[in-house]
Order: sequence, then structure tokens, then C-alpha cells
Amino acid sequence: MTTFEIEEKIVEVLKTVFDPEIPVNVYDLGLIYKIDVSEDGATVVDMTLTAPNCPAADFIMEDVRMKVESVEGVTSTTVNLVFEPEWDKDMMSEEAKLELGFL
Repeated sequence: MTTFEIEEKIVEVLKTVFDPEIPVNVYDLGLIYKIDVSEDGATVVDMTLTAPNCPAADFIMEDVRMKVESVEGVTSTTVNLVFEPEWDKDMMSEEAKLELGFL
């Protein structure tokens, strides 16, 4: 499987990770900034949260890590929590904006 195919599968599983307080997945919310898959399957995900003091931060990050590691071809996963650039609602997909009433 190519790294591109692995990245596509990672995006699929990230669409199953939800902030418990928001009915939209972390990918469509625009919380995933970067997915890097190396040739050996080591994967690094840069993500943010809707708020720096999110009470579900540990739960969400662990869910991301476990689901990414479940993808065939991924050998390890590092999840980096970043706050640059700061998240805002313009980063959401059209579907997420519609779901949350921003359109």
C-alpha cells in the first residue's frame, strides 16, 4: 500500500472521531492540520482543538492515536497538539458548517 493510500484510510478513520460536545467529526471540523506517513509506516498527525482548555482533549487525542494505529500499513503514530494557526470555524468543511448551522 502506498503512503497516499494509507493517508486516505487515515482520513476515513479520522471521520469516526468526535468531540463529545460537537456532533461533527474532527476531520470535518478542520482540527487535523497535517498527516505525514513515512515509507516505514510511522505516522505523525498534527491536530488542534476548538478551544485550548477543551475538557475532552486527552480523550480525543487518544481516540485519534488508536484509530490511526488501527490502519493497515501504519507502524506507529505520534499525535502532536498544536495551536498555530489558531482554529476557527472557517476551517470546517461545508458539511460541518451546515450540520452546526453556520450556513
